[in-house]
Amino acid sequence: MYANGQGVPQDDIEAVKWHRKAAEQGLADAQNNLGVAYANGQGVPQDFSEAYVWYSLSAANNGPEKATTFRDLNRENLTPDQVAAAQKRAKELFEEIEKKKGSH
Repeated sequence: MYANGQGVPQDDIEAVKWHRKAAEQGLADAQNNLGVAYANGQGVPQDFSEAYVWYSLSAANNGPEKATTFRDLNRENLTPDQVAAAQKRAKELFEEIEKKKGSH
């Protein structure tokens, strides 16, 4: 809604807030949308490492096919050390999200 201004004024910062809430609950589309926000610097500072993390989570959660494509394209903006750190963070975040989902 906020990302496209559907029924509310368009607001990238508010869109990121809601994408993050849904992404942290394991919703793959929201994880992909958060990756897009970080890759493009929409509502958050541009951060290719963080984009890689959220695209990876989306892909791991059977998100849109484009999540894998976006993750792989985004990788070109990162050094090997940044990729390794992003992969580690994605794994930790994935496990944290799965643990939360299992406790409900």
